[in-house]
Amino acid sequence: MTKRLLAGREVAAIGLGCMNIAWAYGEAPDRADAVSLFRHALDAGCDHFDTANIYGMGVSEETLREAIMDRRDEFFLATKTGIVLEGERRGTDCRPESIAASIDASLKRLGTDHVDLFYMHRLDRDTPIADSVGAMARLIEAGKIGAYGVSEWSSAHIREAHAVHPMAAVQTEYSLWTRNVELGALDTTRELGIALVAFSPVGRGALCGEITAPEQLGGKDIRLSMPRFSAEHWPANLALIEQLAALAAEAGATPAQLSLAWVLAQGEHLHAIPGTRSIAHFDQNHGTMTLDIAPEVIARAGEIINQQTVSGHRYSPTMNASIDTEDY
Repeated sequence: MTKRLLAGREVAAIGLGCMNIAWAYGEAPDRADAVSLFRHALDAGCDHFDTANIYGMGVSEETLREAIMDRRDEFFLATKTGIVLEGERRGTDCRPESIAASIDASLKRLGTDHVDLFYMHRLDRDTPIADSVGAMARLIEAGKIGAYGVSEWSSAHIREAHAVHPMAAVQTEYSLWTRNVELGALDTTRELGIALVAFSPVGRGALCGEITAPEQLGGKDIRLSMPRFSAEHWPANLALIEQLAALAAEAGATPAQLSLAWVLAQGEHLHAIPGTRSIAHFDQNHGTMTLDIAPEVIARAGEIINQQTVSGHRYSPTMNASIDTEDY
């Protein structure tokens, strides 16, 4: 099993993103099924669980408490703050007082006295970075968090925050079909010794090869608002995914496994946190770490699907406006 350093601790290079069980991709599964998934993941050796306060408005954190918090010393736990949802309105709030209140609420929902990593989920353009980072440093001193990180920040702002207090991790979308971090954050994190944690490493499920038409997703699925899943762009992307699946089959892997292997091959400081609701899919993702996929196959995967071959932007213009990461 591949272990990599995250906030001073060795964890499996592939962790578990905990959004899907509570929010975003259609109707959430039964609570009992989500609990079973988390317990199975921990039993299987997954030791990195990544959640956020907004995932189901606390449901993801509460489910983790019910499922595995009685084994708190066996895993690395990350959660996030900063995104504010009020009905249809979405905003960002990383004021010091908001950060302090948010961690207390998360710890209560999680049923623990500390998390190992606490992210600012998005850049708050109205609050000085030094003020937000100062609040994070005080939480570290208080023992409520082990380290802090940021999500979807640009290289310049990563450097600015790191100069105030060293950060442990940058979380951002990174996959074969989303390469924004290659415009700066990938090199910056490598240079500064910061872990890069890739969310949506299998393209929000698209790179698994199981979605043949967006109509499969259902009306409440946020992917339906993303250009790459639209009627305009999906046919071209599906053709790329079919090529990826054929390449993976030749290598004795699934397209999801090849996609994850590609992410991890981009640097020793890379981690991946695919999310799932399925125990079978978790086992497949987790099993990637036992595979020996030839470097030339991984390279070929990157030639098939990349920022130049994919069709459509990853986000709608409205959503993209909230992202600080460098963009193509």
